[in-house]
Amino acid sequence: MSDKPGEAATLNKAKRVDRIFKACATGAGILILLALAAVTLFLILRAFPAFIGDPDSRSQAILSLSGGRADGFLGYVGPLVFGTVLIAGLALLLAFPVSLGIALFIGYYAPARLSTLFSTVIDLLAAVPSVIYGLWGALVLVPNITGFWRWLSVHLGWIPLFSGPAAAPARSVATVALVLAVMILPIITSVTRDILIQAPRLQQEAALALGATKWEMIRLAVLPFGRSGIISASMLGLGRALGETMAVLMILSPGFSYSLRLLQASTSQTIAANIAAQFPEADSQGVALLVATGLVLFIITFIVNYLARRITAKAGA
Repeated sequence: MSDKPGEAATLNKAKRVDRIFKACATGAGILILLALAAVTLFLILRAFPAFIGDPDSRSQAILSLSGGRADGFLGYVGPLVFGTVLIAGLALLLAFPVSLGIALFIGYYAPARLSTLFSTVIDLLAAVPSVIYGLWGALVLVPNITGFWRWLSVHLGWIPLFSGPAAAPARSVATVALVLAVMILPIITSVTRDILIQAPRLQQEAALALGATKWEMIRLAVLPFGRSGIISASMLGLGRALGETMAVLMILSPGFSYSLRLLQASTSQTIAANIAAQFPEADSQGVALLVATGLVLFIITFIVNYLARRITAKAGA
């Protein structure tokens, strides 16, 4: 009988801790929603002058920001959206297979010591600031890859993507996409590795016991388990590529067109890099227009994350 008051006190304490934890978790969730709502409201309010007011003033600001190549908002933001999606998509296309291969090597092929070393290096690379990648791209990659892009243009120029002349120096979409691919590769690799190594050990051993090779075991037991996580990691990398500013600004020769010629300079520009380049000299109307393009980028990122959630849910079903 003497233990019942102590048990009751312990139970009440556990319930109190649960209530506190629930309140903290709920508060954190509400805080995230409030922050998202605040960012959205800020972008809408600051971008509002770009859609109302004097049409002549707005048109003049767009002409100034676009160098006379557009006089309407859709004509101004359209090429920027195209360049943003093109560069980020190409970066993801280059980074994804390499990231998946590295994650599989670390998790299932490398010896324990080498796996630990590779994991540490990958995690360190994921923390490197984007400006460092931009410096590496501008000072090292651009001078040294020009010859390869020229060779690619000569031998594969019949493909519209690689038609020349290749830019010299190579401040082109292809070079920027390559730098962004290197930048997002550690992120995708790190998350993918953490997902793949959690594949059920019993399923792996069962596949091997039935005579499957290691690759067959990975294909049958590991990749299906990690499919949703791999997609999430890819979308995380894509999100960083979509919003990258400094690396693009330091490398890309900006343009304002809907061009798929990856090796030529002055064809495309991204929204984030355009905002960084134009903001210091923009007047109040120009700032509103730039914030409006930032709102468009915010919507694109939101759509990408929404689609990623839908794809992940279907992959996990």
